[in-house]
This record gives sequence, C-alpha cells and structure tokens, in this order.
Amino acid sequence: MNTNTTGPTDMTYEDSSTSGDTAETDTIYTAIIIGGGPAGLFCACRAAGEKQRILILEKMPSCGRKLCITGAGKCNLTHTGTMADFLSHYGDGGKFLRSALMNFKNTDLLVFFQEHGLDFIADENGKYFPKDDGTAKDVLSLLLAECTRAGIEIRCREPVRAIEHTDDHFSVKTGNATYTTENVVLATGGASYPATGSTGDGYTLAKRLGLPVTETGPALAAILIRDYPFHTLTGISFDNVPLSLYRDTKKIRQVTGDIIFTINGISGPGALHISRYVQKGDILHVGFVAGADEGRARKELTATIADGKNRQVNTVLSGTETPARFILRLLELSGIPRDATCAHLTKNDRNSLIRYLTDFPFTVAGTEGYATAMATRGGVARDAIRQKTMEAKAVPGLFCIGEVLDIDGDTGGYNLQAAFSTGALAAKAIVSGKSGGKT
Repeated sequence: MNTNTTGPTDMTYEDSSTSGDTAETDTIYTAIIIGGGPAGLFCACRAAGEKQRILILEKMPSCGRKLCITGAGKCNLTHTGTMADFLSHYGDGGKFLRSALMNFKNTDLLVFFQEHGLDFIADENGKYFPKDDGTAKDVLSLLLAECTRAGIEIRCREPVRAIEHTDDHFSVKTGNATYTTENVVLATGGASYPATGSTGDGYTLAKRLGLPVTETGPALAAILIRDYPFHTLTGISFDNVPLSLYRDTKKIRQVTGDIIFTINGISGPGALHISRYVQKGDILHVGFVAGADEGRARKELTATIADGKNRQVNTVLSGTETPARFILRLLELSGIPRDATCAHLTKNDRNSLIRYLTDFPFTVAGTEGYATAMATRGGVARDAIRQKTMEAKAVPGLFCIGEVLDIDGDTGGYNLQAAFSTGALAAKAIVSGKSGGKT
C-alpha cells in the first residue's frame, strides 16, 4: 500500500467550521477523543461500532502531523522482542504499561496493519519500518481510511477550550460548539515538536479536571555540554559506547549506544536514551572504546601504547578505529605534543590520555528544547490512572492515552507502541461498557 495523504482525502478532515459562534449539538457521543495523533486515531478505530458515536477533535488543520515525521518520515512503528523485553525500555513506567502492552502486543500491531494492506519489516537494529519504500504518510492514510470506514467523525481546527464533567456526561467546549459525550479520551500528546500541534494542552485540561500532572520536560533530546571541548569535531560518531550519568558523585543511570558529536554537545541513540534522566550539573562519563568495559579497555590501550615504541601516539591510537581528529584533540587536552611518540610518553601523560579515552567526564548544561526533542518526560501521573483501562481513578469516563501520560520510552518504536497499546486498552474499556462514564 502506498497511499498519498494529500488531495481530497485530507479535505475530509480539514473542513471544520471556523465560526466564532458556539452552538450546542444534539448528538450524545459515546466518546470524544481529543487529539488526532496515532493514539487518538487508533483508539477511535478500536472503539467504533454500530452503536458507538465517536468524535475526534483535532486543533491542527489535519491529523497526524507528528506521526508524519517519526523515523525521519519513515515511521519506526515498533520494535522486535517480547513484551517482557519492552517493559525495560520505559524507565520507571514499564510496570504501569504492562497491562496495555500485554493486551495489545507488537505482533498485534503488525497484524493490524498487514490486514489493512501495509507490511512492515525489521531492520538490523530491530526497528520495524514499512516495506517497499513505505512512509509514515502511508501509516497515517491507513488510519484515516479506517476511521472513514468506521463512520468516525473527525473535526479539525477545533481546539478544545474546556471540559465539564457531570454525573452522567461530559460537556466538551471548542470555539465552534459544545459537544456532549459519555466518555472523553485525552490523546493530545506531549509538548515536543510544538509545530506539529503538541504543545502540552492535555496537561492543562487534565489539571482542570483534577488530575495530578508530574513535572514535564524534553526527552530523547541531544545533550548540551558545559565548556564543550569538541565543537570543532561535529559529525564524528562512536558506535556502541558506554555512558554513565552521575549526580552528586552517585551513578544514577548507565546505557550503551551510538553517539555523535554536535556543535554544542552529544546526540545519537545512546545520548538520547540517557537524556531522559539528565539534569543541569550532572556529570556524564563516556567511554570512547566500543564493546569493552573500562578496566579491560585501559589494559588494552596500555598494551597498545607500549607496543607502539617509537611510533607517534596519534598514529598508533588511530589504528584502533578511533577517529584521528579526535585523538589529536585528546592529545591537546592532555597537554601532549601532537608528534609525541609512545616511547616518550610519561606515565602521567599516558594515564591521562587513557582516562580520556575510557572515561571522559562531561558536565551537563541541559538538553535541547521541545523544538527538537522526540518525546516529553512527565505528564498525567500514572498513579491517577487505572492501568488496566487507562481511565482516571477520580473522574469516571475520562481516559488518558499516549504521550499525555507520564510515560516515555527509548527510541526504536517504543513510544509509538505505547501510544497504540494504551489507545487499544482505553477503547476496549469503552466498548465493553465497563468505563465509569457509561450510562
């Protein structure tokens, strides 16, 4: 399947009224889903049925804008592995997501798309992408087509201004109308990539309904480094290196992954993963020798330098697949002449150089902001949500799904899987009539 998302298909979802007059509608909806991203669209598809009236309200001119840029437009939908494997990729949120992930697995997600004509294939890193040059737009087109088939109403350019809850129903107010519904689903996303419409609106709506919201911030973002020493080495990358994060001399997190130097810090999968936990002033230790623990790396480098004898240090170390420009910069930082030979290195110089190669300390200045962050950390507090239904404990009939929750996963398709799985679980509760908002 290779469906174009431009043209008449889009117009179905863009022709909402922009009148300033607010009208009361007569229809009582089964559910109103606020947000037309992957979580909201999929929840709508799963909740639709003959007796179900489902409405999606999207503030942007069209749905799925953030979805279209995932995986650089290729859409890394999910990842290989079992759901037990997945749980460790959401930090402290893995336990909360267990019910959602077990109810709707990565295999279920792949089957859904395959049954609708879009196949996926895993790359060498375990990331699933559409086959045959498919793109994120194909994924969006499929979801929109399924919404059309299911008779779901989608109204774009209708930002939700307020939600009022009574014993039996919710009143959802936009700039155009007031809608009545038995259930409300917050699927507004987080605050990352605000140009796509993710500006944290869901947090405000949740707070007004009495739900606690944890502190939010950019996640999966490049890490900015104070007094960064490698700004001239932008683009140099290292594969499969260890990164350890320290706060007040205590190690709080360790990951292994690929990194790349930027003009003012570190990016790449390894840096993005650990960025979810960094705070200003933390010390990030990076080992630039791939696939070896620090102790073994030190021994191997010591032996390599000893064997180098009268050869120049930069020549010998460049032979270890470490970029030559990086070696020259480390020599400069260590106060070692560029033409120094291995035989003439003092013990202190050798130890300093090896320490930089195996355990270089960076002081964290922060992360890049929401404009480039792939996700948002924090959100609607997990302990306020029933993990088996995604329904708010204190507000029957109110559901929170996707990135509006205090959930953020590693790169590699984990966040999209969480969006689809939480959406499916909320839909299941709505269809079963077990949600507290059902009359």
